[in-house]
Amino acid sequence: MDRQKIIVRTSVIGILANVFLAAFKAAVGLLSNSISVVLDAVNNLSDALSSVITIIGAKLSAKPADKKHPLGYGRIEYLSAVIIAVIVLYAGITSAVESVKKIITPEAPDYSPTALIIIAVAVVVKIALGIYVSRVGKKVNSDSLTASGKDALMDSIISASVLVAALIYLIWGISLEAYLGVVISLFIIKAGFDILRETISRILGERIDGELSKEIKRELCTYEGVSGAYDLILHSYGPDNLIGSVHIEVPHTMTAPALDVLERRMTADIYAKYKVALTGISIYSVNLSDPETEALYRRIYDEVMAHEHVLQIHGFTLDKESRNAVFDIVIDFDLKDRASLYKEIVDELHKNHPGYNFYVTLDSDISD
Repeated sequence: MDRQKIIVRTSVIGILANVFLAAFKAAVGLLSNSISVVLDAVNNLSDALSSVITIIGAKLSAKPADKKHPLGYGRIEYLSAVIIAVIVLYAGITSAVESVKKIITPEAPDYSPTALIIIAVAVVVKIALGIYVSRVGKKVNSDSLTASGKDALMDSIISASVLVAALIYLIWGISLEAYLGVVISLFIIKAGFDILRETISRILGERIDGELSKEIKRELCTYEGVSGAYDLILHSYGPDNLIGSVHIEVPHTMTAPALDVLERRMTADIYAKYKVALTGISIYSVNLSDPETEALYRRIYDEVMAHEHVLQIHGFTLDKESRNAVFDIVIDFDLKDRASLYKEIVDELHKNHPGYNFYVTLDSDISD
């Protein structure tokens, strides 16, 4: 079964389960005059609506690429997650308002054994649904499903708290209904903010998964003549649509036809293995086989790497005629003033190695 069908099937299961729970909870809440149970029912309806939006998002994101959107519509899934977050936030704020009203003008609830049984069943159903949806969401890399799964698990805690409040009222006659409604509302609002924050972070562009980055770079270095892979950048145009570029170190003697064959093989193999489209493979032409160049490189490597916050030096090449040394350095993002350290290193190189010209590029710590 393909990814879209799995998302739709899982969402339909979520819709049916949440509509079923909402209907029963609404009936129980109205009959027992319980604001917390009614709010829990409303929360289930918002979950059902979230699943509907997940289905719509999955359908739209699967549209084929066209002239206007040549990289496809995969990012619509991120937008659907934002809409889900807004719905959750609205449900939470509305619930908070209603709960405060009940605090101001309290009404005593009237629970029945049937109501308690239904709430207990809802807890079990929500736990099972949350675990199932979360697992499927992670399996198919769907932000919307993962968010729905987390929300369902939180709902199970909320339903359990409603059950505890009911038992407290029946045993000690203490009504925590309205106050519990406020607590439930805060949990719902927090869940909405969490989903919104995580989704916006993905839209802005997050750091590449460390394991994926390392695996791709290791794979690239297995090709004959490639001594290093650096600066891997991946852009997400949907959960399963990664496009990017990378730099590779190759001997300066490699010809253009040989490079062309190498890059075509790399592009095809990386896509087949990782579903990552490397649309650009740039080269660092290195000549470390020359004794003078290698000796200079070793000295420079030790000097540069001695500085704290320097993570890497790569792409080193030396033009012996012009005595131009060219390479890149990667400085950790943890250092606030990276430019000052960069200037310090360049000044130090000119001081320690008179007669050489240094052209050093300050690289960002883009990927592991």
